[in-house]
Amino acid sequence: MGVSDNTVGLSLAVASSAFIGASFILKKIGLIRAGKGGVRAGGGGYTYLLEPLWWAGMMTMLLGEIANFVAYTFAPAVLVTPLGALSIIISSLLAHFVLKERLEKLGVLGCVSCIVGSVIVVIHAPQEHMPNSVEEIWNLAIQPGFLTYAVATLVVVAALVLFFEPRYGQTNIMIYLGICSSMGSLTVVSIKAIGVAIKLTLDGMNQIAYPHTWLFVIIAIICVVSQINYLNKALDTFDLAVVSPIYYVMFTTLTIVASGIMFKDWAGQSFSSIASEFCGLITILTGTIMLHTAKEEETGSSAALPWPLDRGSISWCISLGSDNLLKNVNEDHFAALQSSPAPV
Repeated sequence: MGVSDNTVGLSLAVASSAFIGASFILKKIGLIRAGKGGVRAGGGGYTYLLEPLWWAGMMTMLLGEIANFVAYTFAPAVLVTPLGALSIIISSLLAHFVLKERLEKLGVLGCVSCIVGSVIVVIHAPQEHMPNSVEEIWNLAIQPGFLTYAVATLVVVAALVLFFEPRYGQTNIMIYLGICSSMGSLTVVSIKAIGVAIKLTLDGMNQIAYPHTWLFVIIAIICVVSQINYLNKALDTFDLAVVSPIYYVMFTTLTIVASGIMFKDWAGQSFSSIASEFCGLITILTGTIMLHTAKEEETGSSAALPWPLDRGSISWCISLGSDNLLKNVNEDHFAALQSSPAPV
């Protein structure tokens, strides 16, 4: 008896999650190595492009995305999409054992909540309408609802890049991930249009001559490059165990919203399904807050270490008789001043 299509799709989806989860680790190690020999990605550097491990991570992620794409041809989305959460578990476990990144119990609970909430949202998400041509997708894209979403997304991304990133990019994980997740939602609809064009062309209905096809290609390239750039900055600045689940949650949520607006997926959906989606979103929000709280507690506990265990520059003002002496101590230990007896 042959293997069923669902089994093939399930196997490809699990393999996809394994590849994508491992790719985060490879890219993180590559970014760390690149940062030691040049400007870090978090500081605007691009030396990671010369690091073989970073490219190995990119190739591994590409294999995962290809496996995920093929999985959708064998199994329904309701089976394949939730399995994307496995990449979070895989990357978190590898980060713990390979990168020695620590995730507190509250962070683990937040991670689990994010996964559960995302699974609920995806399971109850409505089925998308498969367009029959690129022109049909273009007509959906220029409708007022999706145009409003696209413009709002670009405005938010511009504000994050121009105003918030220079001030809070190194301390607030939501800046980098907000940018790449927002651009990612636009990437998905563009990639879907390209996929439809390829499928129809292979079926004998040439879509290459349509300018809409190439417009979607240009949009996809711009969005993908932006996505990769800011995801690299997030990975270089923050722990992978926190980046991975938050990125998954934001990307999944915004993708569902973008798809729902563009393809009107929620039309005719039952009240129970809509209520379940809202419950899932609330669970995601709770998990995200838990992850942030865990990260802040870890950072706060490190900052609260008694001196001289912490690092920094300390200025001492020492009065010797009538003379004032300003001495800067830039080391992590006390300095002893040898002089004649005088009040200090």
